[in-house]
Amino acid sequence: MLQVRDLTISFRSAGGRVAVTRKVSFDLAAGERLGVVGESGCGKTVTGLAILGLLPARTTYVEGRILFNGTDLTRLPAARMREIRGRDIAMIFQEPMTALDPVFTVGEQIGEAYRTHFPASRAEARERAIAALHQVGIPLPQRRCDEYPHQLSGGMRQRVMIAMALICEPKLLIADEPTTALDVTVQAQITDLLRELSMRAGTALMFITHDLGVVAETCTRMLTMYAGEVVEDAPVDDALLRPRHPYTSGLLRSLPGLAKRREQLPSIPGRVPLPGQMPPGCRFQQRCGHARPPCAGEQTLADIEAQRRVRCIRAAELHLPGAVA
Repeated sequence: MLQVRDLTISFRSAGGRVAVTRKVSFDLAAGERLGVVGESGCGKTVTGLAILGLLPARTTYVEGRILFNGTDLTRLPAARMREIRGRDIAMIFQEPMTALDPVFTVGEQIGEAYRTHFPASRAEARERAIAALHQVGIPLPQRRCDEYPHQLSGGMRQRVMIAMALICEPKLLIADEPTTALDVTVQAQITDLLRELSMRAGTALMFITHDLGVVAETCTRMLTMYAGEVVEDAPVDDALLRPRHPYTSGLLRSLPGLAKRREQLPSIPGRVPLPGQMPPGCRFQQRCGHARPPCAGEQTLADIEAQRRVRCIRAAELHLPGAVA
């Protein structure tokens, strides 16, 4: 359904173009659930925005191809892209308070998303909005439908965003940290809802998150991004139990557990390099305990197993700990 090929995104700055992603490539099939993980600043959200064509055109340069059912989205006119956005591809944004319009009720905003793509009256759109609010677990949906975003809690606003994204039953759903503001019980309800939608309707899900536990429960495949590059692409169980890239292993080892008490929690030293200040060769080498002189050379995302790609020249020789050491 979705084929991203050599996606390089750059922003204009006073010093010229600054690349924030470099040659990102991955596929997403109908019904597949892809978890995209990595630290903040690794290019996860900007990749999702590029797929929807939501990056500012005057200051952004997008190179590569984004094929959706064979159509290159990077070459579509704005009017055609508006027909696809919301109907065939929808996004759950990370911060609902800035994504929702404060002067319209949540029911009007959800109903507008439906009426934009389907011939429906306001009354029918309102009923659809109420049903969508009920679907995402909001109590008293008839009442909440007529309330404004500031009258709702952060968790409810996040669920309104999810309802708005789901109302048109898109073929591809990009979820950018959709469970961040939710408590554990509601988080489980939302992940179950997204998983059920994917299995029932064949909706492809691109799940951008920092929560590897949610990835383990929801996704079928995991894509690890670091410093604007894909460093590992593997089935979720393989990635969690047998990571082949040191960065993926470092993320998993940083998870707190209950098995070992009063021991120092492992962490990845340093921080993600800033755009425009990327080291040559492997971008993770300065933080990697397995780095060797050859790591200063160019790294490619190579197939090392069936359905598995890794950007590390030492992947075949390293035995890295995963979620279960």
